[in-house]
Parts: sequence; structure tokens; C-alpha cells
Amino acid sequence: MSFLRRTYTKKLRGVDIAIVGIPYDLATSDRGGARFGPRALRAASVKIANSIPWPWGFDPTEHLAIIDYGDFGFDFGYPHMIPSEIESQASKVLKSGASMVALGGDHFIALPLLRAYAAQFGKLALVHFDAHSDSAADTTGRISHGTMFYHAVKEGLIDPAYSVQIGIRTHNSDPLGMRWLTADWVHEHSTREVARAIQETVNGRSAYLTFDIDCLDPAFAPGTGTPVVGGLTTAQARGILTKLQTVNFVGMDLVEVSPPYDCAEITALAGATLILDYLCIRASNRASHKARV
Repeated sequence: MSFLRRTYTKKLRGVDIAIVGIPYDLATSDRGGARFGPRALRAASVKIANSIPWPWGFDPTEHLAIIDYGDFGFDFGYPHMIPSEIESQASKVLKSGASMVALGGDHFIALPLLRAYAAQFGKLALVHFDAHSDSAADTTGRISHGTMFYHAVKEGLIDPAYSVQIGIRTHNSDPLGMRWLTADWVHEHSTREVARAIQETVNGRSAYLTFDIDCLDPAFAPGTGTPVVGGLTTAQARGILTKLQTVNFVGMDLVEVSPPYDCAEITALAGATLILDYLCIRASNRASHKARV
């Protein structure tokens, strides 16, 4: 089953966006199961395929060449090699001229993906939706889904001055220079104000969108490894995303969907819908560019 019923193929010529699955969850610190996330997201996406998404009013697959590239492969028996294997396969896709939407998998996958993107685009702005900052101090080479952005800052993959983390509601004494729009702050402001703050922070830089589904409150996304109460509603998250059309996104991942803990597929459906919103952002940017030309 492919994402949004797109063609499953390894051929990248002429492709705008490749959907890739990364079924990896060995970096989780609590409940596992995110390795089954790509399968769940693909299944949920069938419910919203071949339709006109609200409030966009158009089908992004009619404006972008989108394929399902399938899952990246790696050998679980050599865990220390998995990061470089993810980076290598991501680099192959990016060098073809296609962008990616990566289906996690736990959030660690963002680090090797950012390495591939930074090699292609230079230092990036990070737009990060999450309950956790995932930027705790760590030692070189350690694999964890709670420290990737510490490494990303230290490696120069992202520029903290232009990076923003949305929905944070767990403690970290050092945000490493990144702007925090905490869950409480989001609840106290409109989605338009949140979107404006994100746009001001990114300030026109090429940006990478990473969405941990636990940014949503467990009432809206129970199927995740480290749920934290007090999070965003699905409506808030969508309301923010649909107002980010001016952000120059070059790639996305959506991670930490854990089907064993889901209920009636509501977590997977939320994730698939947020990805559809991102595809609509990219499609609307394409249309705006053509109009200017």
C-alpha cells in the first residue's frame, strides 16, 4: 500500500517529492513500535487520497510529481552503521533533484536526514513540532531520539538563530539558541500568531520541517512512544501549518507514530493529514513561483 495511492517506484527522474519510509525505532527511550509507523501512515493516507483537502481547495498530486519510494533498507544487526546508511540513501534521493517526506520511525532519523539535506542545501533553519526539544547534551556517536538536535547544532547542520521549536512542554535548561514556542504559549495565541512567529524566526532561510506526532496532546495522538499531556490539538497543528506557505521548506519528516498504542488509527490519520498539508504547502509554493515567472 503506497502513500496517497501514489505510484511505488525507485525511478526518480522528474520526481518532485519522494515519500520514503524509515522503519527504525532502536533509539527510543520508552515505548517502541515506531518502526511500524510508515505502514500505518500509508494505510491511513488511503482514507484521504484522491480528494480535495480542506481548506486548500486543490489536490497537490495534480501539481507535484509525487511517488512512494518505499522503505530505506538497513541491517539491524549493525546498529552503529544505520545512521550512515540512512544518510547515504537520503543523499541518493536528493542528488536526483527530488525532495523527500520521510515517514518514521523514531525521531533519531532526523539527524542522518539533516546531514544529507545540509550537504545539499547548506545550513538549514529547523521548524520542529514536538513535546520535547530533543537537544539534550550528548556524547559524539551516541544514538538517541532525545539528542539529535544537539548534534545537529554542534555539527553545523542547522542554524539555531533561525530555528524554532513548537509545542515544547518538557524541561531543558539550554535551548542552544533556538526559539521556543511552548505548548502554553501556543494555547495562549492564535494559529496566525504562531505561524507569524515561525516565519519571523526562519526569515526566508531554507527550512526543514520535522514533526514529532507527540507534539499533539495524547487525546489526539495516543499512538506514540513518549506522550506528554497538555499538547496541541490536531486543529491547532493544521491551523499553523496551513499558514506557513511563505516558508521555503526543502524537506519534511513525520515521526514517532507507534501503531501498537494507537486507537482507531487516529494518530496515523493525524500524521497522514499533516503530511498532506505539507504537500499542499509545496504545491502552492510551486504555483506561486510559476505565477511570478
